[in-house]
Formats: sequence, C-alpha cells, structure tokens
Amino acid sequence: MRRKDLMRMCLQNLLRRKSRTLLTVLGVFIGCCSIVIMVSLGIGMKEAQESLLAQMGDLTIITVNAPQGGKGKTKLDEALVKRLRSLGGVEAVTPKQSLEADRIRLLAGTGNRYIAEWTTVAGVDMDTLEPLGFRLTQGEAAHRSGEVMAGEYLAYNFKDTLRPEGRNMVDRWGGELDENGQLTEFPPPYLDPMKGKMTLEIEHDGGRYTFPITVAGVTKEDYAKGSETSDGLMMSLSDLRGIWDKIQRGKKKALPYTSVLVKVTGIDQVEPVEQEIKAMGYNTESMESIRKPMEQEARQKQMMLGGLGAISLFVAALGITNTMIMSISERTREIGIMKSLGCYVTDIRVMFLAEAGAIGLIGGVVGCVSSGIISLIVNLVSLGPSVENLLPALLGGEGVRRLSVIPLWLPVFGIFFSVLIGLASGYYPANKAVQIPALEAIKSE
Repeated sequence: MRRKDLMRMCLQNLLRRKSRTLLTVLGVFIGCCSIVIMVSLGIGMKEAQESLLAQMGDLTIITVNAPQGGKGKTKLDEALVKRLRSLGGVEAVTPKQSLEADRIRLLAGTGNRYIAEWTTVAGVDMDTLEPLGFRLTQGEAAHRSGEVMAGEYLAYNFKDTLRPEGRNMVDRWGGELDENGQLTEFPPPYLDPMKGKMTLEIEHDGGRYTFPITVAGVTKEDYAKGSETSDGLMMSLSDLRGIWDKIQRGKKKALPYTSVLVKVTGIDQVEPVEQEIKAMGYNTESMESIRKPMEQEARQKQMMLGGLGAISLFVAALGITNTMIMSISERTREIGIMKSLGCYVTDIRVMFLAEAGAIGLIGGVVGCVSSGIISLIVNLVSLGPSVENLLPALLGGEGVRRLSVIPLWLPVFGIFFSVLIGLASGYYPANKAVQIPALEAIKSE
C-alpha cells in the first residue's frame, strides 16, 4: 500500500469519529501546553535571576587576592599578572592598588565649598578599562597625568559647607518612587564632578598632602570590579605610586598590589579559570559562588514545573491508547478484509501508528501556539498592557523582566515530545491490530 493511501485512510479514520478524536487531541493539547508554560516560567525565573546578578556586577570578573592578606610568600606581582594573561579563556587582566591612608578627603568648588569627608582611591591599568568591560556614563577614560575616573555616585558624597548641618547633603535614595516602589530618578547632587577641578587631600603619619586632580570620566557602578565604580576614584597605577612615594617622605616602601582583576571570555569560563588560579595558591572572588546555587535552584524548579506538565501529557497518552483500542474493536472486520486482500501487516501497523502520531502532532502544534499566546498575555500583564510593551513582552530586552520565556527549542521539543507520546501510546494497539487472525476478523460483526 502506498504511503499516500495510508495517510488518506489515517485522516478518514480520524474524521470518522470527530468527537472522540477532538477529545483525545484536547488531552494532548492540555498536556503539551502545560509542559511549555511550566518550563517557560522556570526559564523566566532563571532570566530574572541572571538580570539581578548582572545589576550587581559583571559575571565574568574574577578578583584574585593574596592569601594571608599578602603577608605570606605568595605575592601579587607582575610575574603573576603575566601568568594570568597566559591562561586559556582569559580576556583581560589588570592589577589593582588601593591607597591606604589615615584620612582621604575630596575638595571641590570655589573656596573648597564642597567637601567629601571620605572616599576610596584605587589605581588600575587604564589601558585595560575597555577590555575589562568598564562602562562610562560620562566623559572618557583617563590617560593623562592628574586625570581620574569618578564613581557613578561619587557626587552624593559631597556636602555643601554653606548649608546648615543636616541639610547639606543630597540623599540619592530620596527621589520619586513608582507604583512598584522602584526609584524612577535620582535627585540632582550639588556638584557635577566633570565640571571644574578637585583637590585630593590625604593625611598620613601626621602629614597632610594635597594633589590637584581632574575627572575625565564617570564609571558605571559595578561592584564586581570594585566599590570605586560606585563612590570612589580610579587613577592610573603610575599616578597612585607617585602619590604614595610623596606621602612616604622618602621611605621608598613598595606598595603591593591589593588585588588583580581577571576578565574571562564567558560565564562558562569563570569556574575553570578560578580553579586554575586557586591551584596557584591564591584566593579568588567572583559572582560564580552566588550564580551557581541560584542556577541550580532555577534548574530544580524547571524540572519540577516541567514534571507537573509532563504528568498531564502522560494522562493524555492513556486517552490516546484508549481511543486506539476502541478504534480497533470497532474496525476488526475492516482489518480482516485488509489482510484477506493482501495488505501487509506492516502497513496495518503503520496506519494505526500514524493515527496515534497525528493526534500527538495536532495536539502538540495547537498546544505550542496556545502556549505562546498565553505567555505573551502573562508578560503583558506583568509589564503593563500597552502596545509599547508588546515587543518587549515577546522578545525581551535590556532591563525587561519577563515572567514567561519561550526559547525556540521549547516549542520544537513540545511538538516532538507530543508526537513521541502519541506513537508510544499507539504502539500496543497497533500490535494488537496486526495479531488478529484474518478469518476471525472477517467473521466479526
């Protein structure tokens, strides 16, 4: 029997009992829809967690620290920096020095009107800012002597000395909140670090030293790269060493690297590179220690939600089996006639398997299309029902948190799994059909 004839008979048999076929397809539709929606919710949770971690800092940055606070034999030096750059999967490396002093202040404005009573100062290799993923909100990277990079919220550390105490600083968290309690806009600070020069005032070992500085750019806050990106200053390593030499008063005590920042090519490289660095005898810090447990938790939730959806599909499989068995009982005489006319046993088996597979395919396709519509509605409700949110609800984007995320592979898997369940459910009835003797089948009423 030709495949074309088999497919035609398959469709005729499904349409012969429309109500029964529709109810069986409905079971598969509910099961497939449940799986896709449940898994999409799990993927949405994972996407929200990664978005939250990304706000906390760069997920591909590893901070290398010396054991015992740098007092042991293992040091953070140029030899280590060269060694780290040669590791596989490493994209960029910069040593980092923190300026330690009794007191560090910043003075700005006419007559030093604005004063920041404390700040953090770090020296880095300015040529590695872009490869390391430092982002700027204003200006450009500092490359000339005396130029520095200011943290995104450094301006809020300054107080206006001409205003009364208690009302001389701007609280950056004091802006307007939206209906979800999120800060919509930060209040403007008294001072713009990009306008005018500043004075870095350092008190150390009984001496007071001042250094004129110019802010060349403002960095985006990223705690994975250091608190200096939020409310501190970054300068070149040579400038920081020059300041350190001056405040030592000729002691010429070497200033060791405080840490080393290592950027890897991707999230999947963080763990292996971190293990290599630890094997060298150094301590490391990264977002991996936070990300991995969160990812494992999200995976467990995905499996749990997917399992709940799979139960619905397995219940639908019982419906397919029941439908096919009933169909065989009603068509016993038809099977006997087909055998007596010389129809191959394989063709009869294929015909019943095709009917079961078709039920799975139709239910899977309709279920996946419906899942996409339900997912879109859920995301629109969470983001706000408007035409502007239609595309973000469907495709996502930077800063968009979707509750339900359906990647391309998920509907493909849903349809494939539905067809597989249909074929598996129809295997027993198909075998039962071909085992009926032809003579006995013809005599059947």
